[in-house]
Formats: sequence, structure tokens, C-alpha cells
Amino acid sequence: MANKKILVVPGDGIGQEVTAVGKQVLDAIAAKFGHSFTYDEALIGHVAIEATGQALPDESLAKMKASDAVLFGAVGHPKYDNDPSAKVRPEQGLLKMRKELGLYANLRPIKLFDELLDASSIKPEILRGADILFFRELTGDIYFGEKGRKNDGDTAYDMAEYSRYEVERIARKAFDAARTRRKKLCSVDKANVLETSRLWREVIQKVAQDYPDVEVEHQFVDATAMLLIKDPRRFDVVVTANLFGDILTDEASQIAGSMGMLASASIGDGTGVYEPIHGSAHDITGKGVANPLASILSAALLLDISFGMKAESEAVINAVDKVLKAGYRTGDIADASTPKDKILGTVAMGEKVLAEI
Repeated sequence: MANKKILVVPGDGIGQEVTAVGKQVLDAIAAKFGHSFTYDEALIGHVAIEATGQALPDESLAKMKASDAVLFGAVGHPKYDNDPSAKVRPEQGLLKMRKELGLYANLRPIKLFDELLDASSIKPEILRGADILFFRELTGDIYFGEKGRKNDGDTAYDMAEYSRYEVERIARKAFDAARTRRKKLCSVDKANVLETSRLWREVIQKVAQDYPDVEVEHQFVDATAMLLIKDPRRFDVVVTANLFGDILTDEASQIAGSMGMLASASIGDGTGVYEPIHGSAHDITGKGVANPLASILSAALLLDISFGMKAESEAVINAVDKVLKAGYRTGDIADASTPKDKILGTVAMGEKVLAEI
């Protein structure tokens, strides 16, 4: 029996709705396997700005650091999208959380459920059996480098920067994961053009010497973008820089048919953060139709990666699989052949998964 402290950080929009379901699933697992999970809540994003004036209040950060894992929702609000001059923005809370918790590796599993192959716009025969684990570096690159304007504001610049240790630490995480899977690692860069990519490739080649059992392939990012659609089954573990990873994982989400199905983990050497890859989706907030499966699968990742609870994690994934096999769908993954009585809202879909657990 394990005693664990989990911080629930719903954030904005549908984050609040889906995270509530993710927490219920964790409760069900604790009851089934005899664990004790205690919970606290914290603010981030727009709701935090409204309450405190900060996108990530100090109190929230302190709670995160004191927890064993964080189940996170989403941040964002339309009011900031239309006001680029806003000094405090919800996304600042996300970046600060990653930096302060040292979350340098973002893991996105792209695992396809056979029942949802038709939800993708790609032919089922190309997709069937695809199972990719992305490692996106989170604390370096163009997002964190020096940026500014010059020439009276007519020229803008963003500096892309990487240090050797930043590449090495995520490389080791990716190689370790490849060892537990099909022992294939694809490192994605743009080493024909970018100096940061040349350093990236150099470090990956050096780390690879410690993993002779893992087959390593280097690809330029434009080739990867094409091959993900052409032949997704060729990939096992993919490791790449922050900007490339941001774009490629969103592309890969469409392999799975819906962003509402994909979980992610942000990990470092301390508290891990687990979240759906979808945003706050204010267009459907409060309607009770958001797909909770990505939050549920994020809870499964939390159990596996932060707590080392493989059987518990599998129990969650199997429950989701059974619900899908029984024909139940939320609106985003339903199609013309889905019976009306099988299209469920957020809460009802959660209840089906809980019943299977």
C-alpha cells in the first residue's frame, strides 16, 4: 500500500471538467489496489490571474513542490488571444511551472485504440499498430532564449539556445524508455542548417555509445513531418527539441483522430506534471461535452511514471479500451455510424470508465 500526495490543478476552461473525472479515476484505482491518495488543489492560468494577479501564485508553486505528482488541466482564455499587449498571460503560468519544477522532458504517447482508427483522416491500414512515444525537450530552444525588437521595432528576433547538459539529460530519458519498448530511437533535428541541431546530434551520438542495444536514427524535422503521415509504424521513441516537438506532437495527435484522446507527462528530477494535450477549449466550456479520456489516460501515466504502478496504470488503459470496444464515444470521436444513445458527455463517459475499473 502506498501513501501519495496528488495536487489537482484544474486551470481554465474544460480543464476543470476533465480533471474532476481524472481525479475520480485515481480514487477508484486507490480503492481497488489498496492505496491511499490524498489531494489538494491549486490555481494556475486565467483563474489565478483573476484571483491573485499572478498566472502562477507562489502558494500554488509551493504546493506543487510538496506533492508527489500533479494532475493538471489546461490554461488559456480568449480575452488574452485578442490582446497581445496583456502583461500577465495564462501561458506564463505554464512556462514558470515547467521552469521552477525543472520539467525538462515532455512525454507524449501516441497510442491508437483500434476502435478509433476511423476517427483519423488517415487510412486505417497505415495507422493500425502505430505506437509512438515522443520526448520533447521543454526548457531550452527558441521559447526561452533572448528575444526582442530592434530597428525601431521593425525587426524582431528570438534566440534558439541549447547547452550540452540539456540535450544529454533528455537523451538519457529517451534511451531508457526505448530499452523498455522496441529498442528504436529516432532523434529529430535540423543539423544541415542549425548550429543548435549540430550540437544536439553530437550529444545524441555520444550518449548512444552507452546504449549499444538501442538502434538510433537521425532525421531532419521536415522528413519526420512527412514520414509521420506516410508510415507512422516505423517510429518507436522519438526525441527532439522544444519547437520541433511542439509542432510534431500536434501533428501526431491527428494520427490518433482527436486531441481529446491524448495524454502527456512533463517530468524532470522532481515532481511530475500530467495533463491532456488539448487546451482550455472555451467554446465548449460548461456544456458538459468535453472528452475526459485524455485526462483519464494522463492519470494512467501519472500512476506509471511517478508512482511506478504499472498494473494500476494498465487497469486504467484497459478500462478505457473496454468502454471504446462497447461503442461509447464523446462527440469529438463519434462518427455518423455511432448510435445516438452511445454518444456521451463528460460525466457519463467518466462513469463508464469507472464502472470498468
